[in-house]
Amino acid sequence: MTDQSSNQMWGGRFAAGPDAIMEAINASIGFDKRMAAQDIAGSRAHAAMLAAAGVITDNDAEAIREGLLTVLSEIEGGTFQFSTALEDIHMNVEARLKEIIGEPAGRLHTGRSRNDQVATDFKLWVRDQLDAAESGLLALIRALLSQAEAGADWVMPGFTHLQTAQPVTWGHHMMAYVEMFGRDLSRVRDARARMNESPLGAAALAGTSFPIDREMTAKALGFDRPAANSLDAVSDRDFALEFLSVASISAVHLSRFAEELVIWSSAQFRFVTLSDRFSTGSSIMPQKKNPDAAELIRAKVGRIFGANTALMMVMKGLPLAYSKDMQEDKEQVFDAADNWMLALAAMEGMVKDMTGNRESLAAAAGSGFSTATDLADWMVRVLKVPFRDAHHVTGTLVAMAESRGCDLPDLSLADMQGVHEGITDDIFSVLGVENSVNSRMSYGGTAPAQVRAQVARWREILAG
Repeated sequence: MTDQSSNQMWGGRFAAGPDAIMEAINASIGFDKRMAAQDIAGSRAHAAMLAAAGVITDNDAEAIREGLLTVLSEIEGGTFQFSTALEDIHMNVEARLKEIIGEPAGRLHTGRSRNDQVATDFKLWVRDQLDAAESGLLALIRALLSQAEAGADWVMPGFTHLQTAQPVTWGHHMMAYVEMFGRDLSRVRDARARMNESPLGAAALAGTSFPIDREMTAKALGFDRPAANSLDAVSDRDFALEFLSVASISAVHLSRFAEELVIWSSAQFRFVTLSDRFSTGSSIMPQKKNPDAAELIRAKVGRIFGANTALMMVMKGLPLAYSKDMQEDKEQVFDAADNWMLALAAMEGMVKDMTGNRESLAAAAGSGFSTATDLADWMVRVLKVPFRDAHHVTGTLVAMAESRGCDLPDLSLADMQGVHEGITDDIFSVLGVENSVNSRMSYGGTAPAQVRAQVARWREILAG
């Protein structure tokens, strides 16, 4: 394509084409060609509506439809020649359409502007990504449910401050991430519902005098309704910001889980074994197996956070309606979407393939005086001792066990009665980690029965 064709597209406004610098800074085709399918879908819907409204003839609409399908085929087949002189995907498609069908191509843009066209394309693209994120989250949640069900009664240490706190179950820990990713799923669905209004027909900013049917194009493109204000329709990028916000929150959850997998797979913990598919070896240390996929997830989510901040900075100072700054709205979203989808897929793969090391988990569950709280609770429940007093007695017994290099269940009854005479043999029924987790039957607790109930609840939610 030549600069002359670019000038014609602009309606002869400029006597000469832009120089190389202006062309480079103005062009977006290098990245917005990713929206080709959405752009052509929007144009097909617009042309069909124009014909139905009597604005263009049926013959012209059919020529446009066939020509757009040819353009799409060329793009998908890799034979389409993109031109930076034509700036963006919209002008590239329209110029090629004119080469294919001639004069009718010039009628396609009746009743719309590039402003509402790009807003529509971008919304359609983001909506597709939200659908992909929903599928990715569902797959990850199902993988976590399988792990939770298989290890509903496996004991492991629960941590606060990365210090052993109380025994929990493997299933309970997996279900914590089910809840997190479940909220991500909810946010994805909420965002999709909120953004599903069509900008098409808002034109440059004020609407159009042509008798267009915005309800028809909205329905054809799967939107719930047309956007109600033309100024807002062309200048709104809330949907992209919300996409990045949802992605960022989900990325936090992915990164936290990735960090745990890095820790758990270390030689010091040995809580999990990651498959060779998601690990690598060392170039000089043959004994090593590195959790590279988890580490890369942990790093890549920073790009999602960065994209969120970048787009907020682009939008924060813009008056209504459209400004050229908004051309910078897409690259960050494209990159964030790529990395979110990749992180979701990688995490699902790791969860499906990882093996929990039940013996290592159980051995660690009993360390660090993890049943101390059970001892205090027993004194409150059975001896009616005020909790603060029970806490003090338990702390004294922990110090005694620590000084002897043993754990609480290893102390004798006489040792315990020396600190509080009311303690009986029944105390040993709560000090084992198995007894501890089985006793946590409160709703949402770590008891295996509660874990299985939550797994069943989630399977019912997903089936619905």
